Amino acid sequence: MSEITLVRHGQANTAARDEASYDKLSPLGHQQAQWLGDHLRDCKDHYARVYCGTLTRHEETARAMGFDAGDIIRDPRLNEMEYFTLAQAMEAQHGLAIPKEREGFVAHLPKVFAAWEADRIDTPPESWRDFETRTKAALAEISEGEGPALVVTSGGLISMVMRQCLGLDTAATARIALAIMNTSLHRLHNIGGTYAPVLFNGVPHLEAPDRQYARTHL
Repeated sequence: MSEITLVRHGQANTAARDEASYDKLSPLGHQQAQWLGDHLRDCKDHYARVYCGTLTRHEETARAMGFDAGDIIRDPRLNEMEYFTLAQAMEAQHGLAIPKEREGFVAHLPKVFAAWEADRIDTPPESWRDFETRTKAALAEISEGEGPALVVTSGGLISMVMRQCLGLDTAATARIALAIMNTSLHRLHNIGGTYAPVLFNGVPHLEAPDRQYARTHL
């Protein structure tokens, strides 16, 4: 099993309330990704393979980090769940309003996760179990490759990976998702034949006092 480092994409369009509008990096998101790439090169971290989802914000993050387009392996199984689509369905079917600020999402996201997992959202873009299955399958395939791998993806998928590694319930998975910062690092090692997180939500490239403003969640 190869070491796997997961990276959440840079800050996206925080004003968006639908999937298409959200899927692009903000100027700060590009800067966060550039700083992360510089940090990894300064540390001489080497990745034999670089993966990302097929969403625009994933590819923009990987490119801003300094990886060439031809060296990036794109896999749609690494794409984020369609949170805004799920939220719109929750509003239409259960009257749960979509928040307009970060504090509102702290209460909103666990309710969406709970309803989604319990099959209480009619005709979602994919089921909770399908999201679990594709996440597990993608990571299993990546783990079989040679050398350490870097995976640029999204916070929801990273929280699902943590759920699978640590046996988290759905409420804890939602809390993990809310905690994940843009361009944060999450590293998995093989411990006793099973992946375990040895780094979670690391942002060493944002530790300097003049960069701490760039520690964003949305």
